[in-house]
Amino acid sequence: QVQLVESGGGSVQAGGSLILSCAASGDFYSRRQWGWFRQAPGKEREGVATIYIVSGNAFYADSVKGRFTISQDNAKNTLYLQMNSLKPEDTAMYYCAASPQLLGINKLTPAHYAYWGQGTQVTVSS
Repeated sequence: QVQLVESGGGSVQAGGSLILSCAASGDFYSRRQWGWFRQAPGKEREGVATIYIVSGNAFYADSVKGRFTISQDNAKNTLYLQMNSLKPEDTAMYYCAASPQLLGINKLTPAHYAYWGQGTQVTVSS
């Protein structure tokens, strides 16, 4: 089992920045890949960015490429999401999730992640 706890959300004006953190505990071997997802009101949950825990290879949704950076500190079992140049359309609940498998083509598909945090709200005003 893996427990994930997000922090760092908040309210910011368009063009601003936020850093999200996700602290993991539990079975290390149940996490081979983890990432960030978001869900806006009335919309489906979508993948934002994901990273392979061992190699550090990172992948991004097209909507955030060049603006968001995913990173990890494996010594602290912590995942980060640096969000720059935020837009009102980035407003959503942001979730950290982990998978015990490397997901390949499904790496940004929420249904393939087994462990989820409770989420942290990000609100971007225009």
